[in-house]
Amino acid sequence: MLKTLLVMLVAISAGAIGDIFLTQGMKSTGDISAMNLRQILDTVFKALSNWRLILGTSMQAVYFGLWLAVLSWEDLSVALPLQALSYVVVAFLAQLYLGEHVGGMRWAGICLICVGVAMVTRSSVIQ
Repeated sequence: MLKTLLVMLVAISAGAIGDIFLTQGMKSTGDISAMNLRQILDTVFKALSNWRLILGTSMQAVYFGLWLAVLSWEDLSVALPLQALSYVVVAFLAQLYLGEHVGGMRWAGICLICVGVAMVTRSSVIQ
């Protein structure tokens, strides 16, 4: 279980960092929701050369590789809830690097999710 926790913490960190870079990259690339096809294609080509998007995608690939490794040795019913710990890391990094406001209600919900993760993790240790 310790191996699973350590690998998942590294994976979650890589995924969260990837999410931050992807968000920064897309915000600097532009909103693609209200564009015509030509503008969307221009934005896509601009995005493909954006270093933040490239780094974010690379970090997501690291996350995915580590996730596959965890799935090769751990029960899905244990591994999947551990992914929920990413909510804590993402909320913290979003506040720190994106300047997002994460209010008390959101933190309370994140803490509630973490309690559930602890219960699932504890149940796999007891068996």
